[in-house]
Amino acid sequence: MATDLSAIGVVGAGRIGRGIALAFAYAGYPVLLIDLKDRDEAGALALAEAALMEIGRDLDFLAGVGALDPADLAEVAALVRVIGAAGAPHAISSCDVIFEGVPETIDAKRDCFAILSAHARPDCIIASTTSTIGADALAAFVTGPERFCNAHWLNPAHLMPLVEISPCAATAPENIHSLRALLTAIGKVPIVCKSSPGYIVPRIQALAMNEAARLVEEGVASVEDVDTAVTVGFGLRFAVLGLLEFIDWGGGDILYNASNFLAENIDAARFSPPAIVRTNMEQGRRGLRDGAGFYDFKDIDLAAYRTARLSAFVGLLRHRGLMPRRGSGRG
Repeated sequence: MATDLSAIGVVGAGRIGRGIALAFAYAGYPVLLIDLKDRDEAGALALAEAALMEIGRDLDFLAGVGALDPADLAEVAALVRVIGAAGAPHAISSCDVIFEGVPETIDAKRDCFAILSAHARPDCIIASTTSTIGADALAAFVTGPERFCNAHWLNPAHLMPLVEISPCAATAPENIHSLRALLTAIGKVPIVCKSSPGYIVPRIQALAMNEAARLVEEGVASVEDVDTAVTVGFGLRFAVLGLLEFIDWGGGDILYNASNFLAENIDAARFSPPAIVRTNMEQGRRGLRDGAGFYDFKDIDLAAYRTARLSAFVGLLRHRGLMPRRGSGRG
């Protein structure tokens, strides 16, 4: 097991790879951004220049919004080295952890993991970054699958805190612990989920985005109004309360009844409540007012809990300039 993950490799110099490299460089880690594609000298130079230029633009942006001291720009940028295919074997062998970010095809993943398996040290943690392919399917391409898992970063990788870690059946728990510690150290918020198509965020996101598109398709609302509904309605609430927490906050019966109405009037396949919601209803676990729902509230100071969540919401409204206008109706 790699216990001191300080040598970071990112294989694949595209958008996600560049973002991950920047995330580690920003935190002060030297990073090898490795391109496995055979290119002539001019092509390799062009790729390296494009990757470093994009990272440089992102650093300039961070400095422009006060997230980075302009005096540190050169130092952070210098922490990222782009390595071409010729130097890849040596670079791979020097890494404690490698994030794979090649295109989302089985063939590309298979070829990449063959190279990583041949050259990475036995204790090197290898993590894919796929948002679609299951970790168990990819583990078949890795020699020593106990050191393999998936780590799905959200774009833009250098800014989004969440990383979804998905072990394969063979992943050693200590390697997950080490990877979580590394990600936490650079300011990320790692969570762990089973190997399942779409993981967590892409699965929820796909449903929400498709439903938004259907609203426009059906003529329910304009593109602009659907997006406004999300940015100043849906999105604001779920920046403070998780989806399951929100069910408990409002009451599982509200979701249950609304789901049944939508199922009857729009599409049963899309809107019928899942069995877990029906079971919570049957067991009297509707959320806050019952003391239990998806969460157990029996030992929680509900007044303090409500105050904390609503205070966070008011802070978000103030930040966005969306607080109600006091006295606007007085003459």
